[in-house]
Amino acid sequence: MKNEKIKVSIIVPVYKVEKYLHRSMDSLVNQTLDGVEIICINDGSPDNCLNILKEYQEKYPDKNIVIIDKPNEGVWKGRFDGIAKANGEYIGFTDSDDYIATDYAEKLYQAAKETNADISVCGFDRMDVDTGHVYSTEMTQFAGKVIDMDSNPEDIISINTALWNKLYKAEVLKNMKNLDNPPRIFDDMMFLLLAYLNTKKITFIKDSLYYYMVRQDSIMATIKKEQVEATQEAMLRIKAIYETDENGKKLLPVIDAMTFLHFGISLMFRISADKTSNFKEELKKNRTYLDTNFSSWRKSKYLKLSYCISHHSNTKVAIMKKVYVSGLFRIFMGIYNFMISKLKIDIKW
Repeated sequence: MKNEKIKVSIIVPVYKVEKYLHRSMDSLVNQTLDGVEIICINDGSPDNCLNILKEYQEKYPDKNIVIIDKPNEGVWKGRFDGIAKANGEYIGFTDSDDYIATDYAEKLYQAAKETNADISVCGFDRMDVDTGHVYSTEMTQFAGKVIDMDSNPEDIISINTALWNKLYKAEVLKNMKNLDNPPRIFDDMMFLLLAYLNTKKITFIKDSLYYYMVRQDSIMATIKKEQVEATQEAMLRIKAIYETDENGKKLLPVIDAMTFLHFGISLMFRISADKTSNFKEELKKNRTYLDTNFSSWRKSKYLKLSYCISHHSNTKVAIMKKVYVSGLFRIFMGIYNFMISKLKIDIKW
């Protein structure tokens, strides 16, 4: 297998996950697709992760297991190190505390090849890491759909922003722009936005092939003020890149709508979970940020309920926009936080 053509390179950033790493690596070495390369980025992990990776490399000499052992620089830098090393025709990512179906690489690769897509997307299960309870199965409703970035680019708003339930043509990522100061939150979303600049076609399959582990102690994770500011600055840099790119200029209305989704809803949810924050004041700042830098969000047709219903997409986001501008957002967030913390109902937008 070492000498055969590499079809798919899967990049796995690894940091302090020794408890889950065996399960993740087992799912990777048992892929049904021939020609899979597994690139493990040991990002200065202080636990036993590096030894576990070496064990798999020794145990499976016929597999293409590559280990990059480096000082801790964060997942963004680690992914780019992996991209530079990757030999595959397509590149994918997994998180080292999650795992994948054995036919994950095969089905995503086949779908991409059959449709000549730059990105192929599968469904995923959101599961409790301790009990295995499945909270939801997502991204399976678009089975058979193809997004043409020239004709229906607004459909990318409906795609989940995680990197791990997708395969990407290698040249899409190898020619992708980088950020000098990547954020610690929303980094996946911004990575995807940079990838979309080099993307012409996205295809979807019906299968749920990725198992994303939800930890109860992370559902209500809060965010620090400096993280908010760094994330906002990074998003401004993303928009500046789009403004100087011929393909990107056409997507600016879509970017404004996506920014409302992630900064108006997701970011404010994170802030609302911090009991020390002045939510009213933070909400005011949030609106100012959106109105100043992504002003078309208020009138975006992609966020209108009538449009979303007729196009079978983003209905929840359209409803949330109405709540956001109506003055009821603080009340909604109180109810939403109660559902998360007390009822253990974890809803994703």
